[in-house]
Amino acid sequence: MVVVACYVLLLVFGGLLGMIGSFQYARALGSFPVAAPAFAVGTGVACVLGGWGMRRPLGGLMPAVGWFVASFVLAMGTPGGSVLITNTNAGMWFLFGGALCAVAGVLVSFMLWSPARAGAARRGGSRSHGG
Repeated sequence: MVVVACYVLLLVFGGLLGMIGSFQYARALGSFPVAAPAFAVGTGVACVLGGWGMRRPLGGLMPAVGWFVASFVLAMGTPGGSVLITNTNAGMWFLFGGALCAVAGVLVSFMLWSPARAGAARRGGSRSHGG
């Protein structure tokens, strides 16, 4: 029960990252959009840390799914024609950079904490321990 709750919280955390980022991505220093790449990297870090905390790739996938759902739902236009994430450099950094960082975070989680890797480590893996 606790494990399921942790996965749900990771999903909600990813959704919150996407939702807050969708409203704050345009913050800039001068003309450079600082918040958009920061939220993108934060999404990737959340995926890696989720995988590390749960010791399973699913822990890295849940924040990514939450981020994708929140960000892309908020990026869709309304029937009235308004959009929340605009077609600007900051919007592109946020959506495409965030998607790339989320995928990278999930891949890192999968490579580090996949069940096949854990099984190989228990069997001794391919490393020679000398002796």
